[in-house]
This record gives sequence, C-alpha cells and structure tokens, in this order.
Amino acid sequence: QVQLVESGGGLVQAGDSLRLSCVASRLTFSSYAMGWFRQAPGKERGFVAATRGSGGSTSYADSVKGRFTISRDNTKNTVYLQMNSLKPEDTAVYYCAAELGGSNLRLPRAYDYWGQGTQVTVSS
Repeated sequence: QVQLVESGGGLVQAGDSLRLSCVASRLTFSSYAMGWFRQAPGKERGFVAATRGSGGSTSYADSVKGRFTISRDNTKNTVYLQMNSLKPEDTAVYYCAAELGGSNLRLPRAYDYWGQGTQVTVSS
C-alpha cells in the first residue's frame, strides 16, 4: 500500500531552522500534489503548504509565508518543507499528504494518503 514517511522534526529554539522530508512509496509520485499540514494539541489539523505534481505551483498558509518553503524531488519521491525563523507557535506535529485529483489543496479532506507525522517543537 501507499506509504508516506516523514522525518526531520525535532526540538529547536526560536529563530532556528529545520527541514522536514517526506518519502513516498508505491505511488506515481509526480502525479500527486503534496501537502504539509500541522496539528498542535487541542487544535484542528491546519494547512501549511502544498505543491502540485510538477512542483511549479506552490501555496502557503499566511502564517508561514516568507519563512517556509515547500519543494519536491520527483526523482527521489520526496517532498521537503524548509522551515526558517521558527517561532514557538510553529510547534505541532507535521504531516505530509498526497492528493490526486486537483482538489482544493488547502483542505485536509482533499487528500488521499497521509503520513504518521513528525513532531516539531520550538522553544522560546
């Protein structure tokens, strides 16, 4: 079955950077849009960033625009999330997800497959 495996989370200080990776298997990776979402304790899962299959089209939540960058390497079946200038409010479990079908990529329900998540904790 399809697998999405995230890595790269950790504990950092405010202002630091992290790069998350998500490796996909058992799907035609370049056909899928890929998204990053996050969920903090007691909150709903929220959109962070997404990229279409070719990688040429990206979108971001306003809260991360200018600080986070989503990219993908279709030769490695991997999507990345470069996170700079991290803030304590970025603390959450970060999930990658795959979508096939051209839906609204900001909506969790649009996605077909999800990873297990990786914890990002930013201390002040």
